[in-house]
Amino acid sequence: MTDQGSPALPRFAAEKVVQLQTRKRDGSWVDTPVNFAVKGDRAYFRTPGRASKNKRLRNFPDVRIRPCTWSGKPTGPQAQATARLLSGEEARAAGALIDEKYPVVQRIGVHLAHRLARTSTLHYELSGVTDLPGQPGPRRPPDATSH
Repeated sequence: MTDQGSPALPRFAAEKVVQLQTRKRDGSWVDTPVNFAVKGDRAYFRTPGRASKNKRLRNFPDVRIRPCTWSGKPTGPQAQATARLLSGEEARAAGALIDEKYPVVQRIGVHLAHRLARTSTLHYELSGVTDLPGQPGPRRPPDATSH
């Protein structure tokens, strides 16, 4: 199966934080702000191994994402994607990409927090990032030529 492209992903590349929505068994969605790094047509995030979102992602790998503030307040339209748990070299490469984008918060802070909590660090890949049907498109600056 080949990925048909990720038309929504470029608008997320510069985001520092996105709201990741994962689904519970009852169908309700759980919002979690995560740091996010993009490379090519994939995006990556990390989470503690003991986080509840890991069970939700195992059960339902389809997720929603949208730009948000550091506190998790949404700031833009949603997109949908599929999450996949990484291992081995793929996980190490995703981790290096995240550490490079967030040298203090992730490379130092999150690694230390996970070590102190005695939990593993898991890395996920998001693929197939596309706008949700019926969602407004990305915000665009007004056209300077129109009046």
